Amino acid sequence: MDPHITEWLNLAVRWIHMIVGIAWIGASFYFVWLENNLNRVNPKTGLSGDLWAIHGGGIYHLEKYKLAPPKMPENLHWFKWEAYFTWISGICLLFIVYYLNAKIYLIAPGADMAPSTAIAIGIGSLVAGWLVYDFLCDSPLGKKPALLGLVLFLGLVGAAYGLAQVFSGRGAYIHVGAIIGTIMVGNVFRVIMPAQRGLVKAIEENREPDPELPAKGLLRSRHNNYLTLPVLFIMISNHFPSTYGSEYNWLILAGLAVFSVLVRHYFNTRHDGQKYAWTVPVAALGMIALAFVTSPYANQPSVSVTAKAATVSNVVDSNSASVTDSATPSSADAIAFAEVKDVINNRCTECHSATPTNAAFRTAPAGVILDTAEEIQTNAPRIVAQAVQTKVMPLGNLTQMTDDERSLIGKWVQQGALLQ
Repeated sequence: MDPHITEWLNLAVRWIHMIVGIAWIGASFYFVWLENNLNRVNPKTGLSGDLWAIHGGGIYHLEKYKLAPPKMPENLHWFKWEAYFTWISGICLLFIVYYLNAKIYLIAPGADMAPSTAIAIGIGSLVAGWLVYDFLCDSPLGKKPALLGLVLFLGLVGAAYGLAQVFSGRGAYIHVGAIIGTIMVGNVFRVIMPAQRGLVKAIEENREPDPELPAKGLLRSRHNNYLTLPVLFIMISNHFPSTYGSEYNWLILAGLAVFSVLVRHYFNTRHDGQKYAWTVPVAALGMIALAFVTSPYANQPSVSVTAKAATVSNVVDSNSASVTDSATPSSADAIAFAEVKDVINNRCTECHSATPTNAAFRTAPAGVILDTAEEIQTNAPRIVAQAVQTKVMPLGNLTQMTDDERSLIGKWVQQGALLQ
């Protein structure tokens, strides 16, 4: 497919995905907040509680029935299409980005796997994820929410580990997110909506509603609420190669999921006191710990401050670069820029050029162009992060960059990224 068409198709579907996703997540967060903040002191007959609120210059009075009103209103709003279109647009993006370009984005670099096989594994993981989840929820384990939650978490971690063995880091992450998204929309379509329809039908037929179905729907709704933040991280994870590009990317994802669930639990329970306030600082400390263990310097010998600075500065001034004596290489060890330029030309500029030769790209990904010496020097920190530290670039390692070439670039940047 023409890369220009693909880019705009990606843009349009991603935009739709964001809009409907925000609507779904916003509704989910709002109703959990509403449930937790109802005034349940001496409610009116038939009510479980009510709430007064002010927003946008107006005052609102909301009431929740214990089960349902004696007579259904003429107009009843159903929250479902936000969920359905979020999943549909997400699956479309999965095909546009990962399945149409499986060799680039989906398959692990160096893996001898046909795109059709990788796609089959991806789709199969979504189907299997929902079937296993639904079975566990309907099993006796469903009567023990805390234990069920732990088993489900371990299952998702196992899925992340397994997918990371056959897919690229990005591919594994996005499929874990797709599994979770499929579970969430499956809950809406297969459990929550049928429970709500059963409730409405019972009222219309003037019979006592079955309380078991709404209870099951409430459990699934809570699962959706806690799964939301991990999914949101996965949606933006492709911007952070130190997570998906790590050797232990599945463990990093598991840790970030735990921290997000802890934060979500605090916000879900703070109406009942501050007994879970500890979850927020624990999550913050956990993030700091992950940042430390994923640091490229965590398991390397110490280097001078100047050498470190050379890997993180956005621009290195070749005429005034200041390198300490301890970081200054001898003439025998110095990496010539010509060697680095040769590697970049052979391995990177197929995509990262003003005129990419890779058929999948009409313009350079992320706007990173490496045609000139100055452009290479300016982007040196990004090159190190993507190609040396995490090795997520080149995409799918289609140009077969070697470890020696990655090491060469790393040493050149450590020495000051000089153009000589």
